[in-house]
Amino acid sequence: MTTDLLYCYPPLISGILLRRYKRFFADIELTSGEIITAHCPNTGPMTGVCAPGSLVQVSLNNNPKRKLAYTWETILVNDTQPTWVGINTGLPNRIVRLALEKQLFPELGDRYRHIRWEVPYGKDKKSRVDFLLTNDESVSPIYMEVKNTTLAQNNVALFPDTVTTRGQKHLQELMALLPDAKPVMLYFINRSDCSVFAPGDRCDPTYGKLLREAVDKGVKVLPYRFEITPQGIRYLGLAEFLLKQP
Repeated sequence: MTTDLLYCYPPLISGILLRRYKRFFADIELTSGEIITAHCPNTGPMTGVCAPGSLVQVSLNNNPKRKLAYTWETILVNDTQPTWVGINTGLPNRIVRLALEKQLFPELGDRYRHIRWEVPYGKDKKSRVDFLLTNDESVSPIYMEVKNTTLAQNNVALFPDTVTTRGQKHLQELMALLPDAKPVMLYFINRSDCSVFAPGDRCDPTYGKLLREAVDKGVKVLPYRFEITPQGIRYLGLAEFLLKQP
């Protein structure tokens, strides 16, 4: 584990969430009193992380080509243990790439020297794996999928937060790589108040069943914890993995 920030946010602006709508839009009242519409870079249901009245933070991009200058980055949740949660789903893969370059994940060992991303794979080569890690021909390649995780029940992070046929397909494709490769499913726990991870069986029982099947067949599951702060994102280490939702 490292205490250094793995990723630094640009200067963020605080506000209060008024509403999130049409998936990609969020109305936010800034501390200045100005009401803005920010881009919401998260297409999921965002269960538990989009309550109106919550403190949020946005980044500002003055590029004139952008339709919306502001991007919703974080939200403060959990009244008993206030915790920042990352909203921007474009960041987890970027941060995982930084961590891979620094070889921060000890569970992967030092078996890889080359990192590629968005690599076509699968039977028809129509899918793209998030990361492909290779060393030399004598070492099996590591195929890694990354899943952003924000749903929580007490101290348990859960994925998925809705039915995901795409996620089910990814598990099946990872299993199909065995035994010639080392498939890995990495869950990016985008909040620091969860020390445990489990499949979200209540949201998608099929996904939970497939994940347990994948584990039985040899797919490696790595639920990694990250702390979100107004300054940036810090890697915290591995969460405990439960095979079923408690």
